[in-house]
Amino acid sequence: MTELRPILAILVSAAAIPVILSLKGRPNLREGVTLAVAFTKFGIIASMVPGVLNGTEYEFAIGQFATGIELAFSVDPLGLLFGLLASLLWIVTSFYSIGYMRGLDEHAQTRYFASFAASLASAVGVAFASNLLTLFVAYELLTVSTYPLVTHDETDEARAAGRKYLAYTFGGGVAVLGGTVLVFVLAGTTAFTPGGLEGLATADPTLARAAFTLLAVGFGVKAALMPVHSWLPDAMVAPTPVSGLLHAVAVVKSGVFGIARVVLDVYGTETMAELGVGLPLAAIAAFTLLTASIIALRQDNLKRRLAYSTISQLSYIVLGLGLLHGQALTGGLLHIPAHAFMKLTLFFCAGAIHVETHTDDISDMAGIGKRMPLTMAAFAVAAAGMAGIPLVAGFVSKWYLVIGALSLDGGLIFAAALLVSGVLNIAYFWPIVYQAYFESPESHDEKPLLEGPLGGRSELRADGGEGHDSDTADDHAGEGDVPDPAHVDHLGKRHEDHEHHGGPPEGGWDDRGWRGGESTWFMLGPILTAATLSLLLGTVPYTAVFLRIVDTIVSNLPGVVA
Repeated sequence: MTELRPILAILVSAAAIPVILSLKGRPNLREGVTLAVAFTKFGIIASMVPGVLNGTEYEFAIGQFATGIELAFSVDPLGLLFGLLASLLWIVTSFYSIGYMRGLDEHAQTRYFASFAASLASAVGVAFASNLLTLFVAYELLTVSTYPLVTHDETDEARAAGRKYLAYTFGGGVAVLGGTVLVFVLAGTTAFTPGGLEGLATADPTLARAAFTLLAVGFGVKAALMPVHSWLPDAMVAPTPVSGLLHAVAVVKSGVFGIARVVLDVYGTETMAELGVGLPLAAIAAFTLLTASIIALRQDNLKRRLAYSTISQLSYIVLGLGLLHGQALTGGLLHIPAHAFMKLTLFFCAGAIHVETHTDDISDMAGIGKRMPLTMAAFAVAAAGMAGIPLVAGFVSKWYLVIGALSLDGGLIFAAALLVSGVLNIAYFWPIVYQAYFESPESHDEKPLLEGPLGGRSELRADGGEGHDSDTADDHAGEGDVPDPAHVDHLGKRHEDHEHHGGPPEGGWDDRGWRGGESTWFMLGPILTAATLSLLLGTVPYTAVFLRIVDTIVSNLPGVVA
């Protein structure tokens, strides 16, 4: 059905950019516009849910921009899954951003909100692209629009992280373009087709594998598959709402979404199996999810631990796609919203802790549950889901993944990897929750995985670890131009000695009770909303609509074993 709604869903936030920029001196109106546009965008996309579930595909073509290829957008079940998720969580993140940015009195807030609008326009463009070339254009625009958010702090560290982000993601974009051209040469089209393009099934196998490799590597950059993952932990220098929405939803999910498009709608599961490219993809994903979990154990900075957790969890999705089995595909695709709800909760909690207590390191958080009880309760719920504990979203998706893996010959090793990763999730999340509620700053045990010589805080350092060489520290002692890292916030601003700069204040944490006195409701409300969404998807997944969308996607795939 030819419709305006696919393009309107993209343009509504794009059109808001100049409006937001024009309201630089009127923050209340600027943020009101942001919220109004976010609700409008979600309403447009949500209005297409009933039709898509009943088999309608909404299309809008702008025209040809290459021989035989249209600049076109369409809303099918897979695109709806990503678009609905991104637009829903933009609303939640917009409220949170108001509390976070004002709470820290951040600079360049107008640029921040305008960049968010541009990013969501690009993300929905990725979701609704109807062919590989249109997807490539939106994919690259997403990189450009998120760069100002990654470098928002304008420190040397932020600029370095931004350069690394561009190098990795533009490099991935070149690979995607190369794969797209090769697919067009082999199949004569790049249009997405459930079950895959017929031309690829009869093409030269070597060239078909080469095209798949280029596409998988290109999209794998934003999906943070190892070894092209290291941009993600460095990008945690961005403000926490950026880390939450873009590095748990829009950017990283555009990577796994691109891989899903390639597996399901470019090659198809049958061609994937004939070419033998599914198993290597699953193997890389299994390696990534285990290795990233081990590295996460060695991170003391909370956001960096969450970043490595994200790398691991994204690979659950890619693993489900690589196994090419109906239940595994269901689990992998359902983990897109499940991970988004849970990880957004965790990042929001980290941001609230930073704003309210200036605390970023896990080793400084003993007893913080007294100061921030609701925040840490939401953190505990999301952490349980990440580990696959029942009644939270992560359990449902991981159940399908494990059952799908066990249904395949040789799938036992992948099921074992999933279960081991769940144990590792408990290992790096439970100590945070335990010390928050059951320990105090005056009396808390050292965490061997963190403090010991293998914990990344001594000479042996993990990738991105925070070890410090004592000799180097002594060399700088007393130098007035080298600020103590403990006196520098995430903007690089130096605090005065009398200011609190992380960890419990003198006299211990205040007892704020369970009635919301720990933070502003602009932040606390989104935290509890995201945690509630995690519980809803874990207890009533069909009612929460996302599992219905995923079932529709999988049932439309020819040749998939349920």
